[in-house]
This record gives sequence, structure tokens and C-alpha cells, in this order.
Amino acid sequence: MLYSFYELQRNLVGPLGDLARTTADLLSGHDWLPSRSLRANCALLHRITKTYNRPAFGVDTVIAHGREVAVVEEPIVTRPFCRLVRFARSSEDPATAVALAGDPRVLVCAPLSGHHPTLLRDMVATLLQDHDVYITDWRDAREVPVDAGPFHLDDYVAWIQAFVRELGATDLHVVAVCQPTVPVLAAISLMAAAGEVTPRTLTLMGGPIDARKSPTVVNQLATEHSLAWFESNMIHRVPGNHPGHGRAVYPGFLQLAAFVLMNPKRHADAYQAYWFDQLRGPAEAVLVHERFYDEYNAVLDMDAAYYLDTVRIVFQEFALARGIWDVAGERVRPAAITTTALFTIEGAHDDISGLGQTEAAHALCTGIPTNRKRHLVADGCGHYGLFAGHRWRESIYPELRASIRAQGTP
Repeated sequence: MLYSFYELQRNLVGPLGDLARTTADLLSGHDWLPSRSLRANCALLHRITKTYNRPAFGVDTVIAHGREVAVVEEPIVTRPFCRLVRFARSSEDPATAVALAGDPRVLVCAPLSGHHPTLLRDMVATLLQDHDVYITDWRDAREVPVDAGPFHLDDYVAWIQAFVRELGATDLHVVAVCQPTVPVLAAISLMAAAGEVTPRTLTLMGGPIDARKSPTVVNQLATEHSLAWFESNMIHRVPGNHPGHGRAVYPGFLQLAAFVLMNPKRHADAYQAYWFDQLRGPAEAVLVHERFYDEYNAVLDMDAAYYLDTVRIVFQEFALARGIWDVAGERVRPAAITTTALFTIEGAHDDISGLGQTEAAHALCTGIPTNRKRHLVADGCGHYGLFAGHRWRESIYPELRASIRAQGTP
């Protein structure tokens, strides 16, 4: 019922937002103060009422090996809830083409925790300068028909294993950002325990490997409520105007509300600044705000089974950290990993995954030699700064690139 009411409300205010946008556009060339004030009001109303659809990655070219090269998204594997996508680079210059072919292969495991994988656009674009990049491109659960079945946390683990096998673990470097650090570490652990070849390197960034350490608001919410509370308050059925109608999901609009309520003053201040920037006239700050919130406000639904599994296993039972997690009947033992180099990265001011939560992987991965382990705390960096913005590009990425290069090829 709540989901249907939300859709009705969006349909009702949508035309008002469109009218506000049109009015703001018509007033864009007027400098009279009342006109600028009305334009600012209309622009703000449009931003508040508009529907934010999934953005595109939009990475069409990058500079690699000193030349501009073309980038095309190529689906490699397509499954109901996810695609494995390659950002294929090409150049007409023979020397550059040879250099591109020799770059390390990187699998980016994107979060399935509210936002679309396009949130990692900056990370992808930066990695493409020096790497052959693939990404887990998760679908909005409301677009997946019910007959595709549910999606569990165990499925995430299995799919990562399948993608690693598809790409070939021997010369593969895996990077997991935020939430997937847990299932990705589990996937590699199970492969190692089974005697399979594991990736050259595993980089875990800002994730809840052990959410008991430096608990944040996110962690406290999970421990203060029962799983039944989450199921009764957060899970709703997709209404009939979507392909996945009837599917039980954690709706994106509830996730967005939770994101905003974690720091409401920051968002209120951002929108207030946006209004004043609109009042003053065209400004780069307006574009910066719109680009950020076009991405931030675009959210997807998560399948209920996956969401509830994550709450229980990761944030309530701490099953990976405690050594009690079984996936498809097999115990997850990170100590089984011996040949994969481990690099963990945390933000000094991360308010999603607290300090120490990702570093905890080192204590679990006792089979990896000390000289193949490394930990980095990024100064002045919050959660999103780990994979987007100048701190990612200027401070974190050079370290990640060096870590990959240091392990060489088999």
C-alpha cells in the first residue's frame, strides 16, 4: 500500500515539477530581482518533485597511454538481477592499441545497497586510464519479474565467483566498494578453500567486514531492531505498473529517505545554497549541485531476501567476522586465501563504515603473507570520497594503481 501511495503522489506532483522547470527556464534570462527570486523558487521546486531515473555511466572517452581512446560498454554476462559489463577501450593507433591490451584486468564489484552502479562513474573513468575495467551492473529489483525468483546474499557470492571464473582469476584484480566487500571476500575465500585459482589482488574499500568496530548510525540501526521489525517496516510489494509487480522489495524511496535522515542538515544546507546560487544567476555551483543530486537521488529497489539477509548476516550476526557464516552449506574461511594480495582502504571520516571495519579483513586472512597485505587510511576522506572526487583521484587511486602494479602478472 505504501509503495502504491508513493507512486500516486509522484504522479500527482510530477506535472507541477514540470511546470516549475519550464517557468525557471523561461526566466533564465531575466535579471529583475523578483524574476530571479521566482526562478530560484521554481528551480528548487523542480528539483524536489522530479523523478530521478538511473543515470548513464557516460564514459565515452578517456586519456590512456597519452592518447584519447574510445570507450564502449559491452555486456559480457547477463543475468536477471545483474549484468557483467566491460568498458572496452579502443584506439586506431597501433602502439596505443597494443598498450591497452597489456593493461591489468580489473573487476569492480559495485554496491547493491540503494544507489545504481553509476555512482562509481568517477572510479570507472579513472581506472580506465590504466586498466581493462569490468563492473557488476545491478538491476533495479522492481524491473525483475517475480518468476525470476528471489535474490539472496548467497546469490551475490555465487555470481561473483561466476564472474571471476568468466574473466579468469589468474590475471584478475578485484576491487569491492562498500557493502560488497563482505560477499566478495566470502566468494574468494570459498574459491580458495575449494582449491581454485584466486585473483591476483583483492582490494576492499570502506566496507563492513566487521561492523562491530567503530559502529556508525547504520550499524546501530541494525542492532537496535529485530529482523522482524525490518521485515514489517521496510519491505513492500512492487505495484502493478512495473515488470516486477508483486515482488517483495526494500524500496529505493525508503532507502533515500534513510540516507537523507542520516545527515539532514547537510542536505538542507545544500539545497539552501542551491536556491541562493539560482538567485544570483548561472553558476558552476548550480551545475555541481545538480550533477551530484541527479546521482544521489537516483535509487533502486533491493530484493527483500537480499536486504534481510544482509541485515541479519552482516549487521546483526557479524557472521563473517565471527567465523560462523555458511554459504550454500560451505563455511566461509578467509584464512584459506594464500596467493591473493590484500589491500584495504578506509576513509578517516567515513560515517557509513567506521574505521577498523574494513581493516578487520587482515585479521581474518591469516593465510596471506604479511608482505602481501596493506592498509590505507585516507586522510580527510568520507565514505563517498573513497571512490569519487579529488581525494579519490589524487590520493587513493595512485595507491591502488601502485598496489596492482606491484603484484605484477603471474
